[in-house]
Amino acid sequence: MKKFKEQSTLNLFEKGLITENQFEEVKAYRNLNIFSLNAELKLFLYLSVLLFTSGIGILIYENIDTIGHIAILSLLLVVIAFCFFYCFKNSKGFQKTETTFEHPVLEYLVLLANILTCIFIGYLQFQYKPFGEHYGLATLVPTIVSFFCAYYFDNKSVLTIAVTGLTAYIGLSVTPQDLLNDNDFYSNESLSYSAVMLGVLLILWTIYSNRISLKTHFSLIFLTFALHIISISSLANLLHHYSLIWMIFAVILAGSTFYFYKISYQLKAMSLYVFMIVYGYIGANILLFRIFENVDFSNIWELFLFLLPLYFIGSIVMFIKLIKNFHKEIAA
Repeated sequence: MKKFKEQSTLNLFEKGLITENQFEEVKAYRNLNIFSLNAELKLFLYLSVLLFTSGIGILIYENIDTIGHIAILSLLLVVIAFCFFYCFKNSKGFQKTETTFEHPVLEYLVLLANILTCIFIGYLQFQYKPFGEHYGLATLVPTIVSFFCAYYFDNKSVLTIAVTGLTAYIGLSVTPQDLLNDNDFYSNESLSYSAVMLGVLLILWTIYSNRISLKTHFSLIFLTFALHIISISSLANLLHHYSLIWMIFAVILAGSTFYFYKISYQLKAMSLYVFMIVYGYIGANILLFRIFENVDFSNIWELFLFLLPLYFIGSIVMFIKLIKNFHKEIAA
């Protein structure tokens, strides 16, 4: 890595992008062997939030009979109020552009307060049912709180919670495990269309936010959710036994693949590009299977078995080549 950085600095100097004095200063700085612990400290802060919230959950579960519901809810409310009070007091307020706290710990206090709010509302609904049988409201309320906190405090982790809550509110469960365990996408077409519509709305919101310059750095998060939601719902319905339905979702997947191909170059987002290729490749193979499912291969099955390994090896080679070309183009 050190040799790579030295070569990169030398290339900048040879291209005339930095002066000889700047080149020598960079070399002298790197020879000091100073390294930053910023990423490591943030990782420990993130883990501490997760461990604390997990500990709260375990404490509630194991001592529910001895502590009491009111006491637990009161304790959660006090901690939440303290975290939000401290964060609001020390924040810069809402701004359309990217902002940061003066101290990184405050960012994780926002995350802690948001997670505890979700726990508080969920526990309150489970035990006392303030929303009655409208369990969707118990999901919608913390989702709204999460969106507010994400935009007000400029917190990407909280935004992820907010979008996840939004997908849960409309009844989506699109994890690979659910997909393999006969998800509702197979039997509920309206849910599949809801998933596609949600993905489209996330894309439209991203386009609108970029036009008005509202938290443009959130775009990658929204687009990542949109890519997964649209692609997984489309792939699930490619297995539908009605030809019209799987053809519709084949067109949706093709359109999604093309859009995210273009946007991945625009944002220079490797993650979008990789998942776009994976989903497109899986979809193309499913379509090939659907097209040839009624073809009798009994006479050429030996040739088929011979070509199959070559097909997968060629796919792997092409995948690596595409990734290398993408990395080369965005780095240019």
